[in-house]
Amino acid sequence: MSIAVTRATFDEVMMPNYSPAGFIPVRGLGSRVWDQDEREFIDFAGGIAVNSLGHCHPELVAALSEQAHKVWHVSNVFTNEPVLRLASLLTKLTFAERVFFCNSGAEANEAAFKLARKYAVDHFGPEKNQIIACKNSFHGRTLFTVSVGGQPKYTEGFAPVPGGIDHIPFNDIAALRAAVSSRTCAVVIEPIQGEGGVLAADLAFLRAARELCDEHHALLVFDEVQTGVGRCGSFYAYMEYGITPDILSSAKSLGGGFPIGAMLTTSAIANSFTPGTHGSTYGGNPLACAVALRAVEIISQPEVLAGVKRRHQRMLAGLRAINARYPVFKDIRGMGLLMGCELSEAYAGRSREVLKAAETHQLMVLVAGPNVIRLAPSLVIEDLDIDEGLARFEAALADFS
Repeated sequence: MSIAVTRATFDEVMMPNYSPAGFIPVRGLGSRVWDQDEREFIDFAGGIAVNSLGHCHPELVAALSEQAHKVWHVSNVFTNEPVLRLASLLTKLTFAERVFFCNSGAEANEAAFKLARKYAVDHFGPEKNQIIACKNSFHGRTLFTVSVGGQPKYTEGFAPVPGGIDHIPFNDIAALRAAVSSRTCAVVIEPIQGEGGVLAADLAFLRAARELCDEHHALLVFDEVQTGVGRCGSFYAYMEYGITPDILSSAKSLGGGFPIGAMLTTSAIANSFTPGTHGSTYGGNPLACAVALRAVEIISQPEVLAGVKRRHQRMLAGLRAINARYPVFKDIRGMGLLMGCELSEAYAGRSREVLKAAETHQLMVLVAGPNVIRLAPSLVIEDLDIDEGLARFEAALADFS
């Protein structure tokens, strides 16, 4: 049975917690997307930094198709070959020795925060339970993760929220030093605050966090859901900084568009998750892991990571040239192919209008709050698509300004 649907159908049958664009994408290839009317869009959004190899990458399609003819799901009562291969590759490529798989970034962070508290209880006692996070951060939409996230708007209406969580200003070393104590079990940081406006952590801030965690026997947790798996030009952003966390959360680009999340850590810390302490019905499912394995194999290649940095420079130069002609932005920033364009004071609070203008010119972009346009295209986007997307962005800004 085929049911005819339009954008109006959303407002009739879907929960009203989203407000999607006025068109429905129906197929994609590379960095191009077509809607129900066969209009072609350039994709600078990447499914919110998810479609790391674009749409319908042939090697990911092949991996999914091959696994679909083998086994789809067995649960964690059993194990499977794709999950073991993916975990083996991730531990080979990173600091980690153990991996926990789930379905999303929120779940990866939930597991990370639970593990940090469990490890502290196991080794230091129940009073060591304080989690320190940053204001303006974002770690997911579960009740625990929105509580650790430093944006009060996401917890409004959901009280009482979990306690034992304190927030400091991002990149404020003095505030961090004042907050960390013998009660602290974890310091949680995004190397780049994605939802918070594409703001990069200072190297000195991350160094201070590492030193303070070591001094107070706390765990340093990096939320790399948005920055990981090639997005910033290194396989994970911690490698770009040279600061190694104790626990790392990953998702988005990891599956190349297929839902998967992961928490990475060391053997010593992982031992606090004994059988029965945490779990996920779908976590580590063979379909997701088969696709993610191929995505990781491709993205971790040095030439692909070098290509991310080259594409960053091409996009940065193009964005600066556009802004010289239409001075809408006061800052253009980011790392790799996670970029943010901050509106000047004259246009403050109007990021959604820019997004709508881009849609009119058949370009898909994102926002990161009311003042920042966020760009997170495919890590292998063609130069032709970069240039065409930037041309459409310029036309949208001409209309907007």
